[in-house]
Amino acid sequence: MAQKARKDRAKANATALQTLHIGALIVNSFFVLWNLLLKRRSLWLYVLFSIPSVICEYILESTGRPKYDPSTNALKTAGEDLSAPGLTEYMFDVIWVTWASVILVAFFGNWAWLLWSVVPAYGLYKGFGLMGAARGMAAMNQAQQQQGAGDAQPAGNRKQRRAA
Repeated sequence: MAQKARKDRAKANATALQTLHIGALIVNSFFVLWNLLLKRRSLWLYVLFSIPSVICEYILESTGRPKYDPSTNALKTAGEDLSAPGLTEYMFDVIWVTWASVILVAFFGNWAWLLWSVVPAYGLYKGFGLMGAARGMAAMNQAQQQQGAGDAQPAGNRKQRRAA
């Protein structure tokens, strides 16, 4: 049963990565052709804002790609689950926002790169939420330690403790 789950995850990961690479090829080819043939846009901004997308795509590829034994073609590892919430989901979001920005820049001009600002804004929002949760946990631990120190029983035997 576990082997079937690994094979299913490997198949899902391979499909997701193939879709991701085809999408990247289409969007980036579209932008380059649009830039060369129709309207000039800033290639410097294109490269700058595409770097995080390329990094995320590389990380997803290296961690999510299933690995097979070359001699027997047996599945060695299925790769990390690419449908998992958290950082994996955030990396896909970075890629999709970059693609949307690239397409909007091609049609509407370099001002459309402002859409890409939602990526660091969302990261800051999540970071401040995480810091607030950490502060709350630290304050709760400190309160528990102070309460535990106030409830500490005096040293001595049972008779001495009862007398106190």
